[in-house]
Amino acid sequence: MVRVAVVGASGYTGVELLRLLATHPLVDVVCVTSRQHEGQAIADVFPSLVGAYDLRCEPLDVERIAGRCDLVFTALPHRTAMDVVPGFLQAGCRVVDLSADYRLKDRNVYEQWYQEHSSPELLAEAVYGLPELYREQIRAARLVANPGCYPTSIGLGLAPLVRNNCLCLKSLVIDSKSGVTGAGRAAKLGSLYCEANEGFKAYGVASHRHTPEIEQTLSALAGEKVVVNFTPHLLPVNRGILSTIYADLDDNYELEPLLDLYRQMYADEPFVRVLPAGQLPNVAHVRGGNYCDIGVVVDQRTGRVIVVSVIDNLCKGAAGQAVQNMNLMCGLEENMGLKLLPVFP
Repeated sequence: MVRVAVVGASGYTGVELLRLLATHPLVDVVCVTSRQHEGQAIADVFPSLVGAYDLRCEPLDVERIAGRCDLVFTALPHRTAMDVVPGFLQAGCRVVDLSADYRLKDRNVYEQWYQEHSSPELLAEAVYGLPELYREQIRAARLVANPGCYPTSIGLGLAPLVRNNCLCLKSLVIDSKSGVTGAGRAAKLGSLYCEANEGFKAYGVASHRHTPEIEQTLSALAGEKVVVNFTPHLLPVNRGILSTIYADLDDNYELEPLLDLYRQMYADEPFVRVLPAGQLPNVAHVRGGNYCDIGVVVDQRTGRVIVVSVIDNLCKGAAGQAVQNMNLMCGLEENMGLKLLPVFP
């Protein structure tokens, strides 16, 4: 059994981790932490977990937690995670960090978009946790930086085309939409029901912090620097990411050869589903599952390709991908604990 702790268990990502780990046959969750709910039963914080756990929320004591665990999920905000991850690693734990603190390899880029980094010596070591691109590195890692939700949908949506040099990279325009849970569980004006319901708005235009992460992934695939226009939007739904990606093709491609590139790249991937020609994905069809569904359209009139990629932001965009990474790090079957189908309707 793999003994794990969920540090920062009282957010949406934390409860999603606990939901998935509750049925994992080779995981024993031995500790959950929450500053806000210290001493409370986690099943009182999240009644959906009644009967699954008898744990109480503990304070974040790195030494005490590390002595009981093999692997730690740090589901903490950026700025906070970097202060505790080094301690867990020094104590011999492996870590899957769900914050942004170790996703960017360049310290200067991180500090430009976030804040000063307190453990920059770990940036080079951290493995970017997108299994479809970095599976073997993840297996050997002691620190995995779980990707952001937007970058996951975009990286998987574009990888076959970028890797095969099908695009004019300077033409990339990315238009993404997220459910309200993407903003976290803390009370915020823009996330209130009356603010989000029946509304649809752009935010973080030309300034969203996932932009350098997206560019880092695409640049690694392309072998050259890639700069994108990325605009996120807030959808009045609980869960889901839908990314619509536009790019000029560098040749007069037909749809089927491009779809073949997706089928070839993702043929053995358990969580990427490439849709047939004429079908486009819907966030409703991945809710609660660890899938990324991808649809592709070629606009012969404009010479552009349009890629539509959807994930559940809390599952493949966060907790599900974290469990997938844990499985790889611990030598387990990659889809263990993740074989659940999405919930519909």
